[in-house]
Amino acid sequence: MRLDLTTVPGDPQRPNEDYASIALPASGQGGSLVLLDGVTPPSEPYGCRHSVPWFTSRLGGALLELSGSQRDTPLADCLAQAIARTADAHRDTCNLSHVRTPQATVVTVRWDDERLEYLVLSDSSLLIEAPDGQVDAVLDSRLDELPPSVRALGAATRALPRGSAERRAAGAEYGRAVEALRNAEGGFFTAAADPEVARLAVTGTRPRNAVRALAALSDGATRWVEVFRAGDWTETLALLRKEGAQALIDRVRAAEDSDPDGTAFPRGKRHDDATAVYVEL
Repeated sequence: MRLDLTTVPGDPQRPNEDYASIALPASGQGGSLVLLDGVTPPSEPYGCRHSVPWFTSRLGGALLELSGSQRDTPLADCLAQAIARTADAHRDTCNLSHVRTPQATVVTVRWDDERLEYLVLSDSSLLIEAPDGQVDAVLDSRLDELPPSVRALGAATRALPRGSAERRAAGAEYGRAVEALRNAEGGFFTAAADPEVARLAVTGTRPRNAVRALAALSDGATRWVEVFRAGDWTETLALLRKEGAQALIDRVRAAEDSDPDGTAFPRGKRHDDATAVYVEL
Protein backbone atom coordinates (compact mmCIF):
# COMPACT_ATOMS: atom_id res chain seq x y z
CA MET A 1 0.00 0.00 0.00
CA ARG A 2 1.17 3.52 -0.82
CA LEU A 3 -0.13 6.64 0.96
CA ASP A 4 0.51 10.27 0.04
CA LEU A 5 -1.12 13.26 1.79
CA THR A 6 -0.33 16.93 1.23
CA THR A 7 -2.24 20.01 2.40
CA VAL A 8 -1.18 23.60 1.73
CA PRO A 9 -2.91 26.79 2.95
CA GLY A 10 -4.08 29.28 0.37
CA ASP A 11 -2.51 32.09 2.41
CA PRO A 12 0.45 31.33 4.69
CA GLN A 13 -0.75 34.13 6.99
CA ARG A 14 -4.08 32.36 7.62
CA PRO A 15 -4.79 28.97 9.19
CA ASN A 16 -5.47 26.11 6.80
CA GLU A 17 -9.19 25.27 7.00
CA ASP A 18 -8.80 21.87 5.30
CA TYR A 19 -8.43 18.68 7.31
CA ALA A 20 -7.19 15.30 6.12
CA SER A 21 -6.19 12.10 7.88
CA ILE A 22 -5.75 8.38 7.21
CA ALA A 23 -6.12 5.55 9.72
CA LEU A 24 -4.81 2.02 9.28
CA PRO A 25 -5.98 -0.56 11.87
CA ALA A 26 -3.32 -2.37 13.86
CA SER A 27 -4.67 -5.61 12.39
CA GLY A 28 -3.54 -4.45 8.97
CA GLN A 29 -6.99 -5.16 7.54
CA GLY A 30 -8.24 -2.17 5.57
CA GLY A 31 -8.23 1.49 6.46
CA SER A 32 -10.14 4.77 6.46
CA LEU A 33 -9.54 8.28 5.20
CA VAL A 34 -11.29 11.58 5.85
CA LEU A 35 -10.93 14.88 4.00
CA LEU A 36 -12.82 18.03 4.98
CA ASP A 37 -12.75 21.45 3.36
CA GLY A 38 -13.88 24.07 5.85
CA VAL A 39 -16.16 26.81 4.58
CA THR A 40 -14.59 30.24 5.13
CA PRO A 41 -17.00 32.39 7.17
CA PRO A 42 -17.93 35.98 6.30
CA SER A 43 -16.10 38.84 7.97
CA GLU A 44 -19.14 39.80 10.04
CA PRO A 45 -20.09 37.80 13.19
CA TYR A 46 -21.47 34.36 12.38
CA GLY A 47 -22.71 33.21 15.75
CA CYS A 48 -19.78 30.99 16.77
CA ARG A 49 -16.79 31.68 18.99
CA HIS A 50 -14.78 28.89 17.35
CA SER A 51 -12.65 28.96 14.23
CA VAL A 52 -13.21 26.84 11.14
CA PRO A 53 -9.98 24.85 11.80
CA TRP A 54 -11.35 24.04 15.29
CA PHE A 55 -14.52 22.74 13.68
CA THR A 56 -12.84 20.71 10.92
CA SER A 57 -10.37 19.09 13.32
CA ARG A 58 -13.19 18.17 15.70
CA LEU A 59 -15.50 16.84 13.00
CA GLY A 60 -12.72 15.15 11.04
CA GLY A 61 -11.25 13.48 14.10
CA ALA A 62 -14.66 12.21 15.22
CA LEU A 63 -15.51 10.89 11.76
CA LEU A 64 -12.17 9.10 11.42
CA GLU A 65 -12.57 7.46 14.84
CA LEU A 66 -16.19 6.43 14.24
CA SER A 67 -15.59 5.07 10.74
CA GLY A 68 -12.71 2.98 12.05
CA SER A 69 -14.24 1.74 15.29
CA GLN A 70 -17.77 1.11 13.98
CA ARG A 71 -16.94 -0.74 10.82
CA ASP A 72 -20.41 -2.24 10.47
CA THR A 73 -22.06 1.19 10.70
CA PRO A 74 -22.78 2.87 7.34
CA LEU A 75 -20.61 5.91 6.66
CA ALA A 76 -23.66 8.19 6.55
CA ASP A 77 -24.50 7.12 10.10
CA CYS A 78 -20.89 7.68 11.15
CA LEU A 79 -21.03 11.20 9.70
CA ALA A 80 -24.35 11.90 11.44
CA GLN A 81 -22.84 10.82 14.77
CA ALA A 82 -19.72 12.92 14.16
CA ILE A 83 -21.82 16.02 13.34
CA ALA A 84 -23.92 15.52 16.47
CA ARG A 85 -20.82 15.02 18.64
CA THR A 86 -19.19 18.17 17.26
CA ALA A 87 -22.37 20.23 17.63
CA ASP A 88 -22.68 19.13 21.26
CA ALA A 89 -19.14 20.38 21.90
CA HIS A 90 -20.21 24.01 21.31
CA ARG A 91 -24.00 24.03 21.44
CA ASP A 92 -24.05 25.85 24.79
CA THR A 93 -21.75 28.67 23.68
CA CYS A 94 -22.62 29.25 20.02
CA ASN A 95 -25.58 29.90 17.73
CA LEU A 96 -25.61 26.74 15.66
CA SER A 97 -28.70 27.87 13.73
CA HIS A 98 -26.75 30.64 11.96
CA VAL A 99 -26.55 29.91 8.22
CA ARG A 100 -22.76 30.23 8.34
CA THR A 101 -22.12 28.32 11.56
CA PRO A 102 -18.83 26.44 11.00
CA GLN A 103 -19.25 23.80 8.30
CA ALA A 104 -17.31 21.74 5.82
CA THR A 105 -17.44 19.58 2.74
CA VAL A 106 -16.75 15.89 3.35
CA VAL A 107 -15.05 12.98 1.62
CA THR A 108 -14.65 9.77 3.58
CA VAL A 109 -13.63 6.31 2.40
CA ARG A 110 -13.35 3.01 4.25
CA TRP A 111 -12.00 -0.26 2.89
CA ASP A 112 -11.23 -3.83 3.92
CA ASP A 113 -10.41 -7.05 2.07
CA GLU A 114 -13.95 -7.34 0.71
CA ARG A 115 -15.20 -3.91 -0.23
CA LEU A 116 -14.66 -0.17 -0.37
CA GLU A 117 -17.28 2.30 0.89
CA TYR A 118 -17.39 6.02 0.19
CA LEU A 119 -19.29 9.20 1.02
CA VAL A 120 -19.06 12.62 -0.63
CA LEU A 121 -20.88 15.74 0.55
CA SER A 122 -20.56 19.05 -1.33
CA ASP A 123 -17.76 20.05 -3.68
CA SER A 124 -14.72 18.07 -2.58
CA SER A 125 -14.05 15.14 -4.93
CA LEU A 126 -13.22 11.45 -4.84
CA LEU A 127 -11.46 9.63 -7.68
CA ILE A 128 -11.60 5.84 -7.88
CA GLU A 129 -9.36 3.92 -10.27
CA ALA A 130 -10.20 0.42 -11.46
CA PRO A 131 -7.51 -2.20 -12.19
CA ASP A 132 -7.87 -1.51 -15.92
CA GLY A 133 -7.04 2.18 -15.38
CA GLN A 134 -10.55 3.58 -15.73
CA VAL A 135 -11.09 6.50 -13.35
CA ASP A 136 -14.51 7.42 -11.97
CA ALA A 137 -15.08 10.76 -10.29
CA VAL A 138 -17.56 10.65 -7.42
CA LEU A 139 -19.01 14.16 -7.17
CA ASP A 140 -21.80 15.92 -5.34
CA SER A 141 -22.80 18.35 -8.10
CA ARG A 142 -25.58 20.26 -6.33
CA LEU A 143 -23.46 23.38 -5.87
CA ASP A 144 -23.02 23.47 -9.67
CA GLU A 145 -26.72 22.94 -10.25
CA LEU A 146 -28.17 26.03 -8.58
CA PRO A 147 -31.38 27.48 -10.04
CA PRO A 148 -30.90 29.15 -13.45
CA SER A 149 -31.72 32.57 -12.00
CA VAL A 150 -28.91 32.29 -9.47
CA ARG A 151 -26.40 31.01 -12.03
CA ALA A 152 -27.37 33.86 -14.37
CA LEU A 153 -26.78 36.37 -11.58
CA GLY A 154 -23.34 34.93 -11.00
CA ALA A 155 -22.46 35.13 -14.69
CA ALA A 156 -23.69 38.72 -14.87
CA THR A 157 -21.56 39.61 -11.86
CA ARG A 158 -18.41 38.13 -13.40
CA ALA A 159 -19.03 40.12 -16.59
CA LEU A 160 -18.85 43.46 -14.77
CA PRO A 161 -15.52 45.36 -14.48
CA ARG A 162 -13.37 44.19 -11.60
CA GLY A 163 -13.23 46.67 -8.75
CA SER A 164 -16.31 48.55 -9.89
CA ALA A 165 -19.14 49.54 -7.57
CA GLU A 166 -21.54 47.73 -9.88
CA ARG A 167 -19.63 44.48 -9.54
CA ARG A 168 -19.47 44.80 -5.74
CA ALA A 169 -23.23 45.38 -5.54
CA ALA A 170 -24.01 42.52 -7.92
CA GLY A 171 -21.60 40.26 -6.06
CA ALA A 172 -23.33 40.99 -2.77
CA GLU A 173 -26.70 40.19 -4.33
CA TYR A 174 -25.34 36.95 -5.78
CA GLY A 175 -23.83 36.02 -2.42
CA ARG A 176 -27.16 36.50 -0.68
CA ALA A 177 -28.89 34.34 -3.30
CA VAL A 178 -26.37 31.53 -2.82
CA GLU A 179 -26.54 31.78 0.98
CA ALA A 180 -30.31 31.33 0.83
CA LEU A 181 -29.70 27.91 -0.79
CA ARG A 182 -27.09 26.72 1.72
CA ASN A 183 -28.39 23.64 3.52
CA ALA A 184 -31.86 24.34 2.14
CA GLU A 185 -34.25 22.35 -0.02
CA GLY A 186 -33.40 22.82 -3.68
CA GLY A 187 -29.92 24.04 -2.80
CA PHE A 188 -26.67 22.43 -1.65
CA PHE A 189 -25.53 20.86 1.59
CA THR A 190 -22.51 20.84 3.87
CA ALA A 191 -21.75 19.24 7.22
CA ALA A 192 -22.61 21.85 9.84
CA ALA A 193 -24.76 21.23 12.94
CA ASP A 194 -27.64 19.12 11.60
CA PRO A 195 -26.88 15.37 11.61
CA GLU A 196 -29.68 14.72 9.10
CA VAL A 197 -27.60 16.27 6.30
CA ALA A 198 -25.57 13.05 6.27
CA ARG A 199 -28.53 11.29 4.63
CA LEU A 200 -28.15 13.62 1.64
CA ALA A 201 -24.55 12.69 0.86
CA VAL A 202 -23.50 10.76 -2.23
CA THR A 203 -22.66 7.24 -1.03
CA GLY A 204 -21.76 3.90 -2.56
CA THR A 205 -19.65 0.76 -2.41
CA ARG A 206 -17.26 -1.08 -4.72
CA PRO A 207 -15.79 -4.58 -4.48
CA ARG A 208 -12.31 -4.19 -3.03
CA ASN A 209 -10.76 -6.06 -5.97
CA ALA A 210 -12.36 -3.56 -8.36
CA VAL A 211 -10.28 -0.67 -6.95
CA ARG A 212 -6.59 -0.12 -7.63
CA ALA A 213 -6.18 3.41 -6.26
CA LEU A 214 -8.18 6.38 -5.04
CA ALA A 215 -7.71 10.07 -4.39
CA ALA A 216 -9.60 12.57 -2.23
CA LEU A 217 -9.25 16.22 -3.24
CA SER A 218 -10.48 19.51 -1.82
CA ASP A 219 -11.71 22.04 -4.36
CA GLY A 220 -8.47 23.96 -3.98
CA ALA A 221 -6.70 20.95 -5.53
CA THR A 222 -9.37 20.18 -8.14
CA ARG A 223 -8.85 23.65 -9.63
CA TRP A 224 -6.30 21.97 -11.91
CA VAL A 225 -9.25 20.28 -13.62
CA GLU A 226 -12.32 22.33 -12.78
CA VAL A 227 -10.93 25.88 -13.08
CA PHE A 228 -7.77 25.79 -15.19
CA ARG A 229 -8.76 22.82 -17.41
CA ALA A 230 -5.14 21.66 -17.42
CA GLY A 231 -6.05 17.97 -17.29
CA ASP A 232 -8.88 15.55 -16.70
CA TRP A 233 -9.55 13.20 -13.80
CA THR A 234 -7.58 10.34 -15.34
CA GLU A 235 -4.59 12.62 -15.84
CA THR A 236 -4.98 13.87 -12.26
CA LEU A 237 -4.69 10.36 -10.84
CA ALA A 238 -1.76 9.62 -13.14
CA LEU A 239 0.01 12.76 -11.92
CA LEU A 240 -0.59 11.79 -8.28
CA ARG A 241 0.85 8.33 -8.90
CA LYS A 242 3.89 9.51 -10.84
CA GLU A 243 4.82 12.78 -9.12
CA GLY A 244 2.86 12.88 -5.87
CA ALA A 245 0.28 15.08 -4.16
CA GLN A 246 2.65 18.03 -3.74
CA ALA A 247 3.22 18.12 -7.50
CA LEU A 248 -0.51 18.50 -8.17
CA ILE A 249 -0.79 21.38 -5.73
CA ASP A 250 2.36 22.99 -7.14
CA ARG A 251 0.76 22.96 -10.58
CA VAL A 252 -2.38 24.57 -9.19
CA ARG A 253 -0.32 27.30 -7.54
CA ALA A 254 1.61 27.95 -10.76
CA ALA A 255 -1.67 28.31 -12.68
CA GLU A 256 -3.04 30.67 -10.01
CA ASP A 257 0.12 32.80 -10.11
CA SER A 258 -0.11 33.08 -13.90
CA ASP A 259 -3.59 34.59 -13.57
CA PRO A 260 -3.46 36.43 -10.23
CA ASP A 261 -6.57 38.54 -10.77
CA GLY A 262 -8.73 35.74 -12.12
CA THR A 263 -9.15 37.46 -15.48
CA ALA A 264 -8.70 34.37 -17.64
CA PHE A 265 -9.91 31.88 -15.04
CA PRO A 266 -12.54 33.45 -12.75
CA ARG A 267 -12.58 32.11 -9.18
CA GLY A 268 -13.67 33.29 -5.76
CA LYS A 269 -10.16 33.46 -4.27
CA ARG A 270 -6.76 33.98 -5.87
CA HIS A 271 -5.45 31.00 -3.86
CA ASP A 272 -7.42 28.45 -1.86
CA ASP A 273 -6.43 25.87 0.72
CA ALA A 274 -5.54 22.77 -1.29
CA THR A 275 -5.42 19.17 -0.08
CA ALA A 276 -4.76 15.95 -1.96
CA VAL A 277 -4.79 12.41 -0.53
CA TYR A 278 -3.64 9.50 -2.70
CA VAL A 279 -4.02 5.85 -1.69
CA GLU A 280 -2.71 3.02 -3.86
CA LEU A 281 -4.23 -0.21 -2.69
